[in-house]
Amino acid sequence: MKVLRSVFWNAGEARLRAGWRLLLQIVLLILLQIGMLAPLGLLIEPEGALGSSISMVMVLLGFVLSIWLAGRFLDRRRFRDFGFRVGPEWWVDLGFGLALGALLMAGIFVIERALGWVTVVETFDTAGRDVPFPIAILSPVFLFISVGIYEELWSRGYQLKNLAEGLNFKFWNARVAIVLATLITSVLFGLLHAGNPNATTISTLNIMLAGVFLALGFLLTGELAIPIGLHIAWNFFQGNVFGFSVSGTGAGPTFIAIQQGGPDLWTGGPFGPEAGLIGIGAMVLGSLLTVGWVAWRYGQISLHLQLTEPELLPRAER
Repeated sequence: MKVLRSVFWNAGEARLRAGWRLLLQIVLLILLQIGMLAPLGLLIEPEGALGSSISMVMVLLGFVLSIWLAGRFLDRRRFRDFGFRVGPEWWVDLGFGLALGALLMAGIFVIERALGWVTVVETFDTAGRDVPFPIAILSPVFLFISVGIYEELWSRGYQLKNLAEGLNFKFWNARVAIVLATLITSVLFGLLHAGNPNATTISTLNIMLAGVFLALGFLLTGELAIPIGLHIAWNFFQGNVFGFSVSGTGAGPTFIAIQQGGPDLWTGGPFGPEAGLIGIGAMVLGSLLTVGWVAWRYGQISLHLQLTEPELLPRAER
């Protein structure tokens, strides 16, 4: 009986083991999303700009609330411990992430334009929406801010952290646990995008690499500021500034509408730059710049080993 109990319960930490925490958080997320989005669909048109923006905000709230509840009652930790110890340095790192995502995507556009692989066909394109461009662009702004926050909070802040703790066995060190947790969550991140429009085996593998790239700032600082900023700007500038497909989906309203040409191996074809060699190059450059930024800001480069060391709330404080 004691052995069976140990499969589910970590007596030393007085909480469920990591795998069960992860599973229950997903169940909680599903229940919250159904509870919030189902009534919303009866009240508004989900395909309209307003409806899609509100829906995305509700999705974000579902992720935040499910992780807050799971953190409080399953993990026994505060929400800030998932990468939100917000202070002046956090906001500066967020700004770096935003700037880096914009810079990398601008570089991809400039290179493809110089090689004749993209043709600009229109500017300030509303994608057929009968509203002024400044209004049309608000919907993707809400979309990618929401996506950048909830995907990083879930994939890196919650899943990677819990896996790093759960894999921190005595027969290897904390660095091995963090590396394994990063690889596992990055594989899951890629597989979650495998059903996107125009997805291929190559695009899925590249998105797995993107998971490692996005995780890097979290691994080096223990905070989500760099990954969130990078994720938001990468997606928004990719689709709604430079007109590329974003993980296989159409750009929507965009500052620059383009016609994509060039070899799919390099450009990623209809999936977008993330599926091409030029996208991999941008991730490599972005990783080097992230490492350089952290070295300059914090004076050292090392894995944040505290990711494997839970700071648990006293049971009475939950």
